Amino acid sequence: MRRTRRRRGRRRKPLSRRWERKRQRYILQEAQTSVRYYLSYIPMIAVWIFRVAGICVFAFLIVWHLGQRVSMIGDSMNPILRNGDVVLVNRLVYNARRPRRGDIIVFKPKGNENSHYYIKRVIGLPGEKVEFRENEIYINGNRLEEKYQSTAVDRTGIVTEKMELGSDEYFVLGDDRENSEDSRDADVGNVKREHIFGKAWFVISPRDSFGFIKE
Repeated sequence: MRRTRRRRGRRRKPLSRRWERKRQRYILQEAQTSVRYYLSYIPMIAVWIFRVAGICVFAFLIVWHLGQRVSMIGDSMNPILRNGDVVLVNRLVYNARRPRRGDIIVFKPKGNENSHYYIKRVIGLPGEKVEFRENEIYINGNRLEEKYQSTAVDRTGIVTEKMELGSDEYFVLGDDRENSEDSRDADVGNVKREHIFGKAWFVISPRDSFGFIKE
């Protein structure tokens, strides 16, 4: 009998092992594709996070500089503000300019941190001379013309003669001067610029007073 010669050469690997390698290569390619796909979104996600962070910072600054709330205590600013009104304070405006005559400012008298906030109107500016004559206000010898509703000066308090304001001092009064504790009183006196918290600009409560403060 003739013996069948065995073919010399490389033995074929089982089919299952070849498929296993193909499957692994396929899985690796799919993984690489997925990684590239998700990496392509990183710039978009970074921009989105940056925008959200920017909006949050902007909102915080707006609230911090324009949204600080202070309650009106007493009736010294009638009829513009009433007792219990909650107002928003603009803390940014006086970084750009100085307080002006007629501004309604928020401050703590003599910088006393234990005191509540006072809300009054600016009457006298730094360096000016303030005096009272026959229940009227005079600035540097000229009678003050007031375009807002106010009452006559029924008492002069500590201002018994012409008072000259310092270079950083403001003279303030309430609009209802019969019921106002202001620069005429020793406990309040003239208001230094550093003690001014900001400018009252908006009433948020109660509902029937909601709106901008008319100066």
